[in-house]
Amino acid sequence: MRKTPTKLADGRELIYYDEDESIDRSILDTRDLAHVSLTAEIRHDPLLDEWVIIASHRQDRTFLPPSDECPLCPSRPGKPTEVPASGFDVVVFENRFPSLSTDVTTVDDSVITDEALFPRRPGFGRCEVVLFTSDHEGSFAQLPLERARMVVDVWTDRTRDLSEIPGIAEVFVFENCGEAIGVTLSHPHGQIYAYPFVTPRTATMLESARRHRAETGRSLFADVLASEQKAGQRIVQAGRHWTAFVPVAARWPLEVHLYPHRQVPDLPALTDDERADFAALYRDVLQRFDALYEQPVPYIAAWHQAPVKQDRDLAYLHMEVFSVQRAIGKLKYLAGSESGTGVFINDATPEVIARTLREIELPET
Repeated sequence: MRKTPTKLADGRELIYYDEDESIDRSILDTRDLAHVSLTAEIRHDPLLDEWVIIASHRQDRTFLPPSDECPLCPSRPGKPTEVPASGFDVVVFENRFPSLSTDVTTVDDSVITDEALFPRRPGFGRCEVVLFTSDHEGSFAQLPLERARMVVDVWTDRTRDLSEIPGIAEVFVFENCGEAIGVTLSHPHGQIYAYPFVTPRTATMLESARRHRAETGRSLFADVLASEQKAGQRIVQAGRHWTAFVPVAARWPLEVHLYPHRQVPDLPALTDDERADFAALYRDVLQRFDALYEQPVPYIAAWHQAPVKQDRDLAYLHMEVFSVQRAIGKLKYLAGSESGTGVFINDATPEVIARTLREIELPET
């Protein structure tokens, strides 16, 4: 896989990842592209002890354009896009409307008077878009296995590079798929956020793992995996190096967690064989999602990696993939009690969902 960094017309970085190492990537972005005025900042919520990103410039981002105006497709005559080339394998570029940016270094001091109670920081960080294919009508589930593996390798490379940026505390790789999830661009893609703080969900998991280790001397994540493997009834599929299961306290009508069989902190710590096994298992899970209702299922896929500089011995790399689709033509919307208190209510039994997904017969690919 060859990696070719270049620049877009407004100075943002774009990186081509190619299987063919001889391909020419010298084509330039010829658009007359103005810089977006970034207003990102982060503010601290003293009640929940959490950081919130304020990024008002994102109101003007592209929203559900028709397919012939998709900014993520390759460029063609008269239709320049975010990718200057006429075709590509996998591409990564800096988001044009980022929630966080390394270019943001100051905040407006006039809007908050009590900085002790309401700390604020510049919205420093980085937001990247990962294009899985040049095919606008595809999806990760439909990628050839070799391309799925390539995407995993790209996630790994970007995690490694973003972790080296001074001030970055956590790298979060994720995918939103489907308009029902809130996707504003339908081309097959994911995103990567490099945060300047450890995110609340990661902090909560690590604190639970810390307590478990103090009480038992063992890894909480490893114990969860071992328990699920022993019980068996919530297992969806397993490979040589990974197991996919519906968690015992699943929050969503479709929810599967994918755990490697050994504890590693992040994607760069995986072996080549582990990355290949993940690509096959993850694609299998997504295909089972789509087969369940005989239509593409909207989902969110979220990688949980260790923070860059802390608690790496406690963390355990894993992925969560979940969907709001609860039946054909029916979506789960959070009830007031769920949104207001954070206490989820799941109408689906994890054991039944796991068995249903497990028993789906997929065609040979």
